Amino acid sequence: MPRNLDLTALRSFVAVADAGGVTRAAGLLNLTQSAVSMQLKRLEDSLNTPLFQRAARKLSLTPEGAQLMGPARRMLELNDEALARLGVDSCEGEIRLGVPHDIVYPAIPGILKRLAGQYPRLRITLTSSFTTLLKDAFQRGELDVIVTTEDRPGPGGEVISAQRLVWIGAEEGGAFARRPVRLGFKDTCIFRPTAQSALDAAGIPWELAFEGDSEQAAEALVAADLAISARLSGRFPPGTVEITGQGLPELGGLSICQYRAPTAKNEAAEALLAELRLAYGG
Repeated sequence: MPRNLDLTALRSFVAVADAGGVTRAAGLLNLTQSAVSMQLKRLEDSLNTPLFQRAARKLSLTPEGAQLMGPARRMLELNDEALARLGVDSCEGEIRLGVPHDIVYPAIPGILKRLAGQYPRLRITLTSSFTTLLKDAFQRGELDVIVTTEDRPGPGGEVISAQRLVWIGAEEGGAFARRPVRLGFKDTCIFRPTAQSALDAAGIPWELAFEGDSEQAAEALVAADLAISARLSGRFPPGTVEITGQGLPELGGLSICQYRAPTAKNEAAEALLAELRLAYGG
């Protein structure tokens, strides 16, 4: 009798190899660590050979595991292709997307609406946070696709575009001219250290007008002309405008990047990445 490999176990095997460990692979597969470990053990038992070896707290493929990897990937690709050809919606389940709060609008609502129409059985979960927190969650396997704003991308990151960082203030406001200039940033805003360093280098005294972690409260202070802040060019909160050139120093720029988990390789994930490149690549 011919023997058949378990595709579910093979998918866990490939995910663990791509993620470098069971913990992150479990997050990427939306499974518990114990479930992934059991699937790996079942696969190894069926083949009567170990597929991974542990060295310095890291998993690496054994020679037998390396031999299996190519066929395993092809089998999973053929499985997904067969389902798609027969009209079985392979783009179901969930994609977990992370986007920094200050660049969610105006692009993300339209992207999510179009994907929902194109893939009605797909569930997209949005997490809005800061780049550092999003990258941490991504490394833990808790997010499938993330967009970031950073100086340069880390391993696996793709630069979508380079954006200027500019000063913003209230429409027809004068907070930029007061000394010390008051800054409206939430405590964890990645733009705040850049703004403070630029003011220090220019010899312009400053003070913080806000303490806390509410982006809406910080933006309200700026819109009320009680403080100034910094944002990526063209992505300003309501009631604010760019005030670069009002005696304030240049802030330089940042890259908008995107990262995709190894398991996010279906048609819907590709469509999402294409939408993000189009929206943020200008």
